Amino acid sequence: MFAERGFPATDLQEVADALGVGKGTVYRYFSSKRELFLAAADRAMVLLSARVHEAAGQAEDPLGRIKRAIEAYLKFFDEQPQLIELLIQERAEFRDRKTPTYFEHRDANMDPWEALFRELIAAGRIRDIPVARITGVISDLLYGTIFTNHFAGRKKPLHAQSEDVLDILFNGLLVDQGPAPQAGA
Repeated sequence: MFAERGFPATDLQEVADALGVGKGTVYRYFSSKRELFLAAADRAMVLLSARVHEAAGQAEDPLGRIKRAIEAYLKFFDEQPQLIELLIQERAEFRDRKTPTYFEHRDANMDPWEALFRELIAAGRIRDIPVARITGVISDLLYGTIFTNHFAGRKKPLHAQSEDVLDILFNGLLVDQGPAPQAGA
């Protein structure tokens, strides 16, 4: 209901009616509409994390884990676009929050990914650059992708989209013809 109607227009009595419970029952678990909304956003991020980690666990190779995680991430938001609306509304309605729910969960779940990239660096499979830089860029790229897909109504197959992300991410843009230009040059 929050995603469909917006936070201000969502009435807790209608939420309670849809759940088949009394409004008092809703307030027994959530002290305010704000708390219920933030719990909904939090639950979405818990489900996203579980889906991504489950998918990544289905591959033994570290690059395969990254591929499966990217596909699961994109698929999660493609199948549940209302969750993107929750992220948008959270930012619009609760600007006073120091860290939005999405970023709280992203930061709390970054350790395994950083460890994976350290493993790839140690094995000589990727360049030795700070893992926080790697995970930050990938995270920002995917976060932007879900919003672009949502707002543009992009329906490119998720497998193809994740292949594009991985190709550019791991193979880059440049061909091996000497040193790359320096940033800012």
